[in-house]
Amino acid sequence: MSGWRRTFGLLSVLGVLAMLGLRGQAPQAEVAPRAKSQASQRRAADARLRVDANLVLVPVSVCDPMNRPVTGLEKEHFKVFDDKVEQTVTHFAMDDEPVDVGLVFDISGSMGNKLRRSRMAAAAFFKTANPEDDFFLVEFNDQPKLVVPLTQDTGEIQNQLTFAESKGRTALLDAIFLALHEMKKSAKSRKALLIISDGGDNSSRYTESEVRNLVRESDALIYTIGIFESYGSRDRSPEEMNGPVLLRDLAEQTGGREFDVDDPAEMADIAAKIGIELRNRYVLGFSPTAQQRDGKYHHVMVKVIPPHGLPPLKAYWRPGYFAPLD
Repeated sequence: MSGWRRTFGLLSVLGVLAMLGLRGQAPQAEVAPRAKSQASQRRAADARLRVDANLVLVPVSVCDPMNRPVTGLEKEHFKVFDDKVEQTVTHFAMDDEPVDVGLVFDISGSMGNKLRRSRMAAAAFFKTANPEDDFFLVEFNDQPKLVVPLTQDTGEIQNQLTFAESKGRTALLDAIFLALHEMKKSAKSRKALLIISDGGDNSSRYTESEVRNLVRESDALIYTIGIFESYGSRDRSPEEMNGPVLLRDLAEQTGGREFDVDDPAEMADIAAKIGIELRNRYVLGFSPTAQQRDGKYHHVMVKVIPPHGLPPLKAYWRPGYFAPLD
């Protein structure tokens, strides 16, 4: 993977945006995908053209204290730091570009009666799709399997999910590894994985360390829906107990998020919200002042300065990038 390809991975940190004015309006909990103006399209295109000119692009999502998405912010409401050095934000856009999404779907024996709700969650997620979006399906139990390659036909994926049966052990890490390699076939700049699982890997050949390294170097955002019923049960194996930590760590490495689900009835609503977040985001661009071309990993931090009248806001972004190497 080239240096700039890895730097370009920052493009996959997808943002959370909802309709919010800056003059005293309360944040809204739900949004619909926005129609892009010609001006916003030009801004996004300009940003992409500069990627190979030492420009780092940081897509960011923003939520209020009640975890509701926030939009309407301007460039002056953000500060960006590269290895703790503040940078000048030279590019700012709000983006709803097409996205390629890999659905990584757990059909192991532990899913049992959770499968029906998981199918409903996938259906709710697909309802947020844009016409240019593409999807693929990886199912996994003892081993992962690419069931549906990249397609715009979400009905084909849902038909396959209808026939999925719960059985076998859980090769979650292998499934993520397979999905990230399948994603390399995508020509889009925006890529994401949606993982629906109860965690508890007990059958993978790849290690957590190997998958973390692959996730760190990929340009795909990861969202996870973790179904952790009986979270405190003494019958849970060490792998199952580690499930929430594993999914959360993988998501945060990309700037995505992990959602714990205690009640499977919540899954469809969460999946729909993730679909909206994937397709609405802020994009901040800066040229590193130090101009490092050392091939090393650089840490990025984003701070949000709330407009007057708004409470403290929470930002989500990919925490770093690999600099190009000359």
